[in-house]
Amino acid sequence: MLLLLMVAAAAATLRLCPLARAQPLCRTHTVRTGKVFHTRQRIQGDRLYFSSMTTRLIKHPCKKNVALYLGRQVFLTTDNFESSLLPFSIPTSMQVGTPKVTSAHFAGPVLLLVLNQKVYIYDYEVNSWNASVGIKHPVSHLSGDNCCYSEHPSCMDISNSVFAYLHGDQVSEANIYFSDSCGYTFQKFAYERQAELAGSLGGVFYFHSLSQVGLLLIDQGKAMFCYSHHPVNHSFGLPFDYNGTLDILITPGQKGILIFWFEKSLLVSWNAGQLVDPVEVKEGRQIVYSSLSEAKVTIHTVAANENELAVLTQENHLYYGNLGVLSRSLVKFADQNIWSQEAALMFTNVGMLEILTPLPDSVFLAFDFQKCPVNIQAILMDPKLQVDVCKVELLQGEFENKMYTIDMNSALELTALMIPRPGMSPVPLVMVSNPHSLGLQAVIYEDGYTYDGNTKHRLNISLMQQHHWGRADPNFTSSIRRPTMSTITVDIANKEISCVDLKPLTALVSVGCDLEKKIVIQNEITACYNGILDPVALQDNYSYVIERDAYDPNFRGQKATRDLVVHYHYEQLGCPHLVYYDTPWKPVVELWRGGKFKEVVEAEYVLLEVNGLFTYTYSLTAGTAFCTAQPQNWTTILEHAGDKGLFAWDRENYVSCHTDDNKAPLRWPDVPYQILGGPTDNKVVFDQRNGMYIFFLSIVDPHYSYCRLETSFSVYVYGAFPMSVIPQESTVFLLTGAILLTVWLAYILPKLLSTEKGLRLKGFWVRLYGRCRQSCACWQGRR
Repeated sequence: MLLLLMVAAAAATLRLCPLARAQPLCRTHTVRTGKVFHTRQRIQGDRLYFSSMTTRLIKHPCKKNVALYLGRQVFLTTDNFESSLLPFSIPTSMQVGTPKVTSAHFAGPVLLLVLNQKVYIYDYEVNSWNASVGIKHPVSHLSGDNCCYSEHPSCMDISNSVFAYLHGDQVSEANIYFSDSCGYTFQKFAYERQAELAGSLGGVFYFHSLSQVGLLLIDQGKAMFCYSHHPVNHSFGLPFDYNGTLDILITPGQKGILIFWFEKSLLVSWNAGQLVDPVEVKEGRQIVYSSLSEAKVTIHTVAANENELAVLTQENHLYYGNLGVLSRSLVKFADQNIWSQEAALMFTNVGMLEILTPLPDSVFLAFDFQKCPVNIQAILMDPKLQVDVCKVELLQGEFENKMYTIDMNSALELTALMIPRPGMSPVPLVMVSNPHSLGLQAVIYEDGYTYDGNTKHRLNISLMQQHHWGRADPNFTSSIRRPTMSTITVDIANKEISCVDLKPLTALVSVGCDLEKKIVIQNEITACYNGILDPVALQDNYSYVIERDAYDPNFRGQKATRDLVVHYHYEQLGCPHLVYYDTPWKPVVELWRGGKFKEVVEAEYVLLEVNGLFTYTYSLTAGTAFCTAQPQNWTTILEHAGDKGLFAWDRENYVSCHTDDNKAPLRWPDVPYQILGGPTDNKVVFDQRNGMYIFFLSIVDPHYSYCRLETSFSVYVYGAFPMSVIPQESTVFLLTGAILLTVWLAYILPKLLSTEKGLRLKGFWVRLYGRCRQSCACWQGRR
C-alpha cells in the first residue's frame, strides 16, 4: 500500500512539474499612488470618453513618457502611467457639448482632440485649453506625424503639420483642412483633381516618407490611395479589401509603414499605401493563416513602435511581429487570461510590451492601473514557438536616428557594420522610402575579424539626389524644384523574429535647403582701404543724401519729388566695395558652408538697389544675351509680388529666357537684360555719378540650391566728373566756334597789319601803351 502511494505521488509530481515550470506570459502588478490619506477629489469640467467600443493607447513618439489612453474613460499621462490618474476632462467653459472623443493626435508639444466634430488643443505642459481656428465644417478625424530626429526646421515642420477631415464624406465634396501650426489654426486644403475622384473619404495623410499627401478612397468594399505630386499622382495605389471602418496607424520614424485594422482585419503597408498586404500568422516556419481574419479572432487593440507590432484579441490571444524588411508575419504567444474590455497595449521599450488596464477605486476618483509587462525576447526563447535563432550578432551605424540634408549637387556618404553569426550568411538590404527623390549605391566588403573570429562586413552607402544620378527615367523622378524627404533604412532580409534587439538602422534625409550655406560678396578693394571713406566715420551714425533725380521710392525708374537721407548700417554692410564708374562691373559671389569657403558662384543671380537708385544699367540686352523668350525683369516681378514684398525675385518664380519653359515671345530685344551670372557675361554699367549704392542680391537659378541664398552689400562708385550745367550740344557748338575763330584770326591779322589801316591801328596801340606806362610811373612816384 505504501509503495502504491509513493508511485502515485511520483506520478503526480511528474504531472505537476511541467505546470510549475510553465513560463507565464506576464505577471501583473498594480500602480497605486497618492492614496495614503483620504482627501476629497473632484473632476473639473466634462469627463471625456472614447467613441469606439475598443481601446486605443496613443504614445507620443518623441516624449516616451507621454501617452493618452482612450476607452470608456480617457487618461493622459506624463509618467507612463506610473501614478494613479483622474479621468481626463475638459473645462465646461469650452462648451464642447457632448464630450465624446472621435480622434486624438499629439502634435509636437500639444494634444489635439476632436470633440463633437470640433478640434480642441490641450497644452499639457502649461495645462491650458484652446479651440482651433479656421475650421468651418464638421470634422471627425485628425492625422499627422512627429519627427524625433532633430530640431531642424524640416523636422519641426513634420510635427507641426496636421490634417482634419470628416470620415465618410464623398471625396469630391469633402472639406479637408490643413494646419502647419500644431493645430492652432487651419486653412482649407485644396487637393488637385479632388472633384474628379469617386468614392467616400477614408482618410487624409501627409506621407513625409514619400513627400506626398495621400487620400484614401473607399468605393464598393475596395480602397486605394491617390497621391498629390509627380510622379505617383498619375496612378492610384493598388486596391485592397476594405471591410468595416479601418483604423490607420502611422508608425513612428517616417519610414512609410502603415497599419490598417479593425475587429476582423489586419493589413500592413511598407510604402505609404502603394501596396497593402494582409498579415500572415506563423507557427515555426509554417504559415498557418494567410491573414489574421482567417484565424477567426476578434481584434481588441493594436500597438506598434518603429520596428514592432503587437495585437491583443478578445480570445486572450497575444500576437507579435517585427516590421522589418520583407517581414509581414505574426507569431501567437501562449494564451493567458490577459484580455478585458478596458485592456490596452503599449511598447515601453524595444522588446518590452505592456498590457495596461485602468482599475476604478471604490473610495477615490483617481484610477489605478494594472500592468502586465511582457518580455518579448524571453517569450521567443520558448522552444514551442520554434523560432529560428537570429543570424546577425551586430548591426550598427553612426547615422542611426540622425537627420541629414542633401542640397542640389551634393552627396552623402554613410557606413554601416554587420557581424553575422558564425556559419551564417545574412543579406543586408539598403532601402530608401522615396526612390523618386533619393538615389543610392551600396558596396559591401569584408573588413577584418572580431576577437572571436567572426567576419566583419562593412557597408558603404552613397546617397545623391535621384535626378543627378542620371540612371532613372524623368517620368520616375520627382520634380527637382520641389524639396522632398526620404528615410534610409539598413536592415537584414528575411530577418528572424527572434532578432528583437537588432533594430534596423534608420536616418532621415532632407533633400532640400542646407541651412549651413550662405553667400558672401568678395570685397578685396574697399573705399576705406583706398582712403576715400573713413571707417570710423562710417560707424558713427554715418548718413548720405540721394538726390531726387537719381532714385524712385516705387522702383519704377521715375524721379522722386525730394531728396532722400540714408543712414548707413556699418555692422551689416561693412566698408563698401570700390568701383570705378566707367568700368563695367559685376560682384564676385562666394558660397560658404559652415564657415568654410566652398566655391565661387557661377549660377544666375539678380541685383536691386534697395533705396530705388536707377543710375545704373546692364551691359547686355535681351537680344545680345541671346534670349529666345522675353526675359523677366524687376518691373514685371514687382507687379506680381503680392505678399512677398520688395525682394520677390527668387528661385521659385525665376524662369530663364534661354529655356523652353519660358513661353513669352521675344517682343522687345533691346530692353536691358537684368540677370547676372549663368551662361552670359552680363555686367552692371554705372551712370556718371559718384556715391553709395546698397544692393540686394538673390540667387535665382532654381538648380543651384534649394535655399533662398540672399545677401546685401554696398558699393562706392568714384571717378565720375560732375555733370555740366550747360547742355552738351551747346558746349560742343561754342568750343567748335572758338577754335574756328582762333584759326581765322591767326590767318587774317598778319595780312591786316601790313595795310595802311593796319599801320594806323598798330600806331594807336603803341601810343596807348606809352601813355599807360607814364601814368603808372607818376602814380608810383607819388607813393
